[in-house]
Amino acid sequence: MKLKGKVAVVLGASAQAGTGWAIAERFAAEGAKVIVAARREAHLRRLADKIGGVAQACDVGNEDAVAALAQSAIDRFGQLDIAVNAAGLPLGGTIANTPHADIVRSIELNFYGSVFFVKHMARVMSRAGSITLFSSMAATHPLEHVFAYACAKAAVDCLVRYAAIEHGARGIRVNSILPGAIRSEMSAPLWSVEGMEQSWAGESPLGRIGTPADFADAALWLAGDAFVTGLNLPVSGGNQLTRFPRTDERPALAGVDPTSGA
Repeated sequence: MKLKGKVAVVLGASAQAGTGWAIAERFAAEGAKVIVAARREAHLRRLADKIGGVAQACDVGNEDAVAALAQSAIDRFGQLDIAVNAAGLPLGGTIANTPHADIVRSIELNFYGSVFFVKHMARVMSRAGSITLFSSMAATHPLEHVFAYACAKAAVDCLVRYAAIEHGARGIRVNSILPGAIRSEMSAPLWSVEGMEQSWAGESPLGRIGTPADFADAALWLAGDAFVTGLNLPVSGGNQLTRFPRTDERPALAGVDPTSGA
């Protein structure tokens, strides 16, 4: 068991077909005590019961709630070793038509939420630990209709590098995962469109889109003792080496980011 004796927090774990859920299951299977968190507490309780963990409601955009989540690990278990923020919201729109309120909301949830998460999880880690944030391949490969989300995720990748330097002396490693196209609850509407999956899988050298289990594998590696920090890790089947399908090469579905894994 790779995580025996460790305590983990996984935020964004309420979707049964999502990455956060899969990560929490994997951590528990490897021996960790896991606190699962998200806004939808009812769904969380099913996961917590399944893995023998603890469920706690938390809105990643609320700093007080994130601080309370970090403190709950100390209050319940006396330590925090691993923290993963898989929460996110891909609000759609172009630069020309996205309302100001949607831009602000995207930044609050996707960037500010990550700042709050790093700040408070690192604060309660008294020994070497691992913090993993979820970014998106859209942060490096422009994708139409999700500009605010993609820009916020690019800021997350920059945050990771700064946090890695700031917390490295304490043995705390900070990294991000950049999902490529993934089959998840959030991206499900995309794959229901005829021909969409084939167009995206065709841009991956491995010839398929990702699954939550693929990201649980990556999160488990980062949660261990790898000599890695400040890394923005693409988990895309090699899609970072190629490109996203162009608009004229695939069916159109505005406002859905296929790299959203929550």
